[in-house]
Amino acid sequence: MGICSSMEATQVATAKLISQDGKLEEYPYQVKVSYVLQKHDNCFICNSDEMEFDNQVSALHEDEELQLGQIYFALPLSKLKYPLTSEEMASLAVKASSALMKSSGYSYNRKQVKPVTYTTISERKSASVRTAKDNNGTGLVTEHRRKKSGGKGRDFTSKLGAIAE
Repeated sequence: MGICSSMEATQVATAKLISQDGKLEEYPYQVKVSYVLQKHDNCFICNSDEMEFDNQVSALHEDEELQLGQIYFALPLSKLKYPLTSEEMASLAVKASSALMKSSGYSYNRKQVKPVTYTTISERKSASVRTAKDNNGTGLVTEHRRKKSGGKGRDFTSKLGAIAE
């Protein structure tokens, strides 16, 4: 038990537009494509749901409205009526993912979980993560982090050992 409170986060559905430079524009209301095109010269707007590998990219008509909850891309006119390659689709996916993460307040300072792999010290002499196996087959992982330049900091060393049962 204990005292705890819960709060429901309220998010407003928005129409999300990823520009050519990877920036995210959000519209909390339906807006016409013609309005969006005023900000994006030499571009056309396409719906991400209608984009497929090796298929032609079609533009939304100027009278159409961006729908809330949908993701759109502003692409250069040179891509209009041409199929997107897998590399171009991957590039657009990375742009969209990056823009969405930035807008959600994702911090790169969050802890990351790293998988542990077991190798011998002789195989990994130059690496910052070293592992060894002792006589009973259990593993030991030691990670040495180097100080970054500038500022005074601690040298963090973490050790992980397994207990044989």
